[in-house]
Amino acid sequence: MFNCDRTPQLQNLMQQVGISSFKALSRAAGVSERQILRLRQGKLEQMRLDVLLKLCQVLKIPLSELVASFLVPSPSPQSLSPLIPRGDTEFPSPQSPLPTPQEIANLKKEYERSQLQLEQQREILLQEFQQSSLQLLESLLLQWPTAAQKAQENPQLAAVKILPLVQKPLEKLLQAWGLEAIAPVGAELPYNPQLHQLLAGTAQPGEIVKIRYTGYLQGDKLLYRAKVSPIE
Repeated sequence: MFNCDRTPQLQNLMQQVGISSFKALSRAAGVSERQILRLRQGKLEQMRLDVLLKLCQVLKIPLSELVASFLVPSPSPQSLSPLIPRGDTEFPSPQSPLPTPQEIANLKKEYERSQLQLEQQREILLQEFQQSSLQLLESLLLQWPTAAQKAQENPQLAAVKILPLVQKPLEKLLQAWGLEAIAPVGAELPYNPQLHQLLAGTAQPGEIVKIRYTGYLQGDKLLYRAKVSPIE
């Protein structure tokens, strides 16, 4: 029997980022507990790309590492016949004869095939990620070069006419990735050192500051603190 349980690997990654339960992981990543169960069962190939990306963000690992850790190859019965499971490691069965040179060669070929399959899966996931991102940025990619050329030809062209070309695709991308701005630029609000970073001067928690550069949250996770300055 081939061991497909990837629960220990997932628990180890969760421990490294301070997540204590699968329910907490589900909430932090904004994915269902059924998706978490699929990952634990080694069914990564059945999961959507956006779900994998959300989990990578929360677990603070690249997509390639997630694929390498949780994608379970499908070995042939012949290659595993002389093996029995013991925990996460497989050893020759004491009741079975030692593998023959031909069986060892078959096992090596199966391993190489699994490695190739894993590499192909990585490429597919990367291509899907790039394709989904390009679709969100399509209008920007197509229209921005022309708008930039028009601005160079006519320095008097109002920037407000070009701004939507950048703003709308960016908003779609942030929404697709579950990112939320802490506060808009120019907003004045009480200073919170957990969410705000002073550019200069000093401020006590609760004192009014002004947002100079916005920060971002992804669910309950802080990605970037908003940069603020005190109001004199």
